[in-house]
Amino acid sequence: MSVVQYFLKWIPRAKVSERVPAAAALARAYLRGDLPFEERLAAEAALTLLADDPSPQVRLALAEALSLSHKAPAQVVAALAGDQPEVAAPILIRSPILSDVDLVDLVAMGCAKIQALIASRPSVSMAVSAAVAEVGEVDACLALLRNGGAQIAGLSFRRMIERHGAHAAMRAALTGDRRLPSDCRHLLLVRAGAALSSAPFVLALVGHERAEKLTREACIRASITLVDATATNEHSALVEHLRLRGELTSGFLVRAVAHGKIDFFAAALVALTGARAARVHSILSGGRDGAVKALLGKAGLKQVTHLPIVAALKIWRQVANAERIAGPQEATWHMLKALEADAAAMGTPTGTALAGLLRRIHLEALRENARQQAQALAA
Repeated sequence: MSVVQYFLKWIPRAKVSERVPAAAALARAYLRGDLPFEERLAAEAALTLLADDPSPQVRLALAEALSLSHKAPAQVVAALAGDQPEVAAPILIRSPILSDVDLVDLVAMGCAKIQALIASRPSVSMAVSAAVAEVGEVDACLALLRNGGAQIAGLSFRRMIERHGAHAAMRAALTGDRRLPSDCRHLLLVRAGAALSSAPFVLALVGHERAEKLTREACIRASITLVDATATNEHSALVEHLRLRGELTSGFLVRAVAHGKIDFFAAALVALTGARAARVHSILSGGRDGAVKALLGKAGLKQVTHLPIVAALKIWRQVANAERIAGPQEATWHMLKALEADAAAMGTPTGTALAGLLRRIHLEALRENARQQAQALAA
């Protein structure tokens, strides 16, 4: 009688405390690969039997012994992967036997713990990440975001924001993830604003209408700040995202120019006009007023915005050429003066929506400058 045959006869009457080390020892002997062919077949049969052992301790010992090997029997690994999370954990986290197809199926059919274990594997492909993003619970998505070895597509980030964007911990994890594309950062910003405007405390403090207005303005300001965190080569993607959402308005572009986001403004004009990027940059950096106005008109910007934008561009050109030091406070002041001069020449009132927007931006810049000065003095 072979050792494995003896083992199979012994299992039914052995105690759990005896079966646990025996199962681990048999698994290690199988993986070493030094058993004769017949003995190896018998050992594989014994391992398959142990995968159905009534004791989770025995199954866990087997899972831990087989979890790192490419030589583990596929049917045993599959059985252990479908076990309860405490037993399946070593296999789900480490086993190289499980393919992407296996992992995607397990994510689709598993509970939140199973999903989180798969999301925590040292290396997670885009296909598996997509499955977690599409059907995974919050904990699984958080595990995926915290995993530096996970490859996550932009679409998967978007799905996590759409499904779990109202969850504070998810928003925090997404915000801190350097892999997050710029358009997803903006979508996350919008979801955060929606959560804030619907918060009971905010509604009780300022009312529904006021909360929506304040949140909308805060999101616009934050969107401008987002441009600074977006690489220049991603500006076109952010522009397209804003355009599809209907947020690439004249007001938003005026605000972008007022804050000196000229590269972003150029990307927006390229998208709106269809002109070559080199041509747009040339006009913005040194073109005559007529050429700038023609470009703005082709982009669909209202004529009332043309002179203020031209005035701001002249300020930012001087800053770029180190001919002056200026910021949004000075730029908006010159934009307001240009708007007033245009209104006087046309005989129209200056109390327009654009004038109100420019005044708000100017006051925001004044407050920010005063705040920074106070902090510098305190330091």
